[in-house]
Amino acid sequence: MRVVVPFAVDQPKTRLGELLAPAERRGFARAMLHDVLDALGAAGHDPTVLATAPLDVDAPTTVDDRPLSTAVDAVLDDGPAAVVMADLPLATPPALSKLFDASGDVVLAPGRGGGTNALVARHPEFRTDFHGTSYLDHRRAAKRVGARVETVDSFRLATDIDEPADLAEVLIHTTGAARDWLVDAGIDLATNETGRVTVRRDRIR
Repeated sequence: MRVVVPFAVDQPKTRLGELLAPAERRGFARAMLHDVLDALGAAGHDPTVLATAPLDVDAPTTVDDRPLSTAVDAVLDDGPAAVVMADLPLATPPALSKLFDASGDVVLAPGRGGGTNALVARHPEFRTDFHGTSYLDHRRAAKRVGARVETVDSFRLATDIDEPADLAEVLIHTTGAARDWLVDAGIDLATNETGRVTVRRDRIR
């Protein structure tokens, strides 16, 4: 089964802009991509990066600058495939194996807020719809084509990194390239006025 990791090359992680400059967002996004590729490799898969522009990375790369759903559906046109997002630095080989070992025609790993962080599509007629509450959209899309859906309940696959507060999860739960990047950039754990754990930045990279 083909495994693809979509990656926005030029303007990734714009919601981290209040903490990271554009070049830093690109660097951090590549560190997260590195962690996802490592976890997939350790789980026994050979992923291809589905990039919006040419990218120097230690993995096969396909360039497709079309919208995400269109680019992924082009992959599905060639047969069963899995999609794992590039902003999942908490992903581990056991969590990914849980995704791949599930027996549904369509296997979904929902993210917080209703997105879809990873999926396996085995049904030939299933196509994607990555926007808004895509987890619900994908369930409906699977039902329309008669595909049996299985949902993977995984903290590590549900935790995508979009907002500055999400960076705390990387610092707490990982030991890979993304965490190293944050530490090197002077980003550390902090507690806000409500007592919730968040992050602070002590220095500029």
